[in-house]
Amino acid sequence: MPDPNRVLALVRRSAMLTRATPGREGAIVSLPAEAVDDVLVVGDLHGNVTAFRKVLALADLKGKPRRHLVLQELVHGDYSYPDDGGDKSHQLLDLVCALKCEYPDRVHLILGNHELSELTGRAIGKNGVALNALFRKGVETAYGAMAEAIIAAYHELFRSLPLAVRCPNRVFLCHTLPDGSTLDELDLEPLRTGVFTPESMGRGGAVYALTWGRDDRPETADRFAGMVDADWFITGHQPCDESFRVANHRLLIIDGTGPYPACCLFPANEPVTIEALRDRVRVIDLAEG
Repeated sequence: MPDPNRVLALVRRSAMLTRATPGREGAIVSLPAEAVDDVLVVGDLHGNVTAFRKVLALADLKGKPRRHLVLQELVHGDYSYPDDGGDKSHQLLDLVCALKCEYPDRVHLILGNHELSELTGRAIGKNGVALNALFRKGVETAYGAMAEAIIAAYHELFRSLPLAVRCPNRVFLCHTLPDGSTLDELDLEPLRTGVFTPESMGRGGAVYALTWGRDDRPETADRFAGMVDADWFITGHQPCDESFRVANHRLLIIDGTGPYPACCLFPANEPVTIEALRDRVRVIDLAEG
């Protein structure tokens, strides 16, 4: 296991760098046109370190100094320590924190509903198992007496995360779109300020809506595009039988879960269409290599 004190410092520094990301205003990172050529956005990874390593090789951040990498939904996975030692997905979180520290201007982790559940205490279950409890157990297995301090640092990191990344060509990257039924009364103040109040993180709030919503109707995409001044959306959150799907004329959904996680590598400075974004999707075969 890595040194818990080093991990703690790494996570804390990652939170600080996340808040200080160039182009950030409130809870949106607007990528500066002069600092980006293309963007690689990945679907939900849920602790899948193998998929992350393949994505990292594809990103080639060292060789592509104007490429940005956008990640989401790292925690609560299917990978466990032996002897009921809990969920290992914190390992992926630690790796991404290290990557943020190495490339602070070009690596972006956006808030997902599973990270939000860690902040709010809302239990998420899968097959009758409480994922939040397994996550805590895994951190305790890995870091022992330092677990509480590291969990607190993870929570501070989650509070620091942006809700969206905006590209110069009007592509808007977020975890999901709000439900259309909430749009009339949805207060987008958290997007403008970056302050996540308890109300905004609860049902009916903007933070909740942008992490838990599942509305992919064309009319919802049209209305929300007007609210955030965007043309196209790439989201995660929803499972896709073929790893990705074009949900409507504005929305591409990518699924980062195995065995065939999807990502999308697209130009950030030139006009695109939803068809062009679809054609830029890469599906990774975890069995290869």
